[in-house]
Amino acid sequence: MGENIRLSESGKETEERLLQYAVRLFSAKWYGTVSVAEICRAAGLSNGVFYRYFRSKEELCKRILGATEARIAEAIAGIGEGSPAEKLPRFTTIVMNFSLDHPDLIAVFREGQYRFIEYERSLETLYRRGLSSVFGEEVGAEDTVFALGGIRFCAIRRGLLHMPIVPESVIGILERGIFPGLEADLGRVFAPVESAYAASCAENARDCLLQAGKRLFGDRGFIETNIHEITDAADLAVGTFYTYFASKEEFFAKLVRQVSHDLRRFISANIPEGLNRLEREMRGLWLFLRYLQEDPYCYGIVRQAEFVLPEVAADYYAAFLRGYERRPLAADGLAPGLDEATSAQFLLGVGHYLGIEAVLAGSSEGIEAQVATIGRRMREGFSARLALVSRSLRN
Repeated sequence: MGENIRLSESGKETEERLLQYAVRLFSAKWYGTVSVAEICRAAGLSNGVFYRYFRSKEELCKRILGATEARIAEAIAGIGEGSPAEKLPRFTTIVMNFSLDHPDLIAVFREGQYRFIEYERSLETLYRRGLSSVFGEEVGAEDTVFALGGIRFCAIRRGLLHMPIVPESVIGILERGIFPGLEADLGRVFAPVESAYAASCAENARDCLLQAGKRLFGDRGFIETNIHEITDAADLAVGTFYTYFASKEEFFAKLVRQVSHDLRRFISANIPEGLNRLEREMRGLWLFLRYLQEDPYCYGIVRQAEFVLPEVAADYYAAFLRGYERRPLAADGLAPGLDEATSAQFLLGVGHYLGIEAVLAGSSEGIEAQVATIGRRMREGFSARLALVSRSLRN
């Protein structure tokens, strides 16, 4: 609140009204394009009223993020008693249903987790505690990324994008794994890279503009960067920009597609024939993390596209899903009874959140150990842990 004062009942109603309309606007558009004046107009209030309750739009957004976390915590607290085998499906259902029941809040949080990273860290801690409470013991970081990366991604795809995710398959993956009949040779998974990282080269003015834009968008963000700054960084005239691009949005769309192409080219060029499907998935994750080391702007560009140009970001993920369609999981070791499309989305989610972790950590240390642990979860889920706890309870 702008000042630390006790609110009257009418004051609480006004504050809540501002929060509600901010959620509507932030979820329908995106934070960077919504102004305080727009929120006030939608709420039927004057701009001056806003500053009685919030110092800034940022403070308002952070209030929404904190309230969302509190509601998620309350939902997870309702998991109840029981064995891990009973609690794991409940936990999964709670997390998935929250996105289905509160799509506006999740839409706001997805952008908030990128802009205000401390809230993503806080939510990760909350989810990790919840998963640890399922098993009655501390759960490691890689296990958390596997479980919550898959669950959260599937929940978002189902709740916000209305994709046909099968919750029972998400639970099945956690309980039994995705590739239970396969083993991974880590020597093959982490074999040296044959085709080195090579981003698209700056061969002409257009490419120079794209490289400059990538650095600026990565460092400062899309909305904070203007066309003049891009052309200055590329040492080109502003008119040159419009020779190739009609707008900053068109420029950004091309940049996202280029990033997607370069990433997929690097991964596909370094996955040899002869690997089984578990090894291919593990090597793909490892190569993805290797790529992020070489191109630190890559993932930030894609994350921004989710809010700035969602249809272009959708193409980024669709390109990876087309790979699963060309090489179906069902013919390549998928556990019986699992929905193939849901399993592909789950695997994308693991990579997505592992990428977030890699960017946050800013370090390449330990990525082989991370991928090895996640590979074990791909093979067996939490079946060994569930069986161990079950035996201890019987004894």
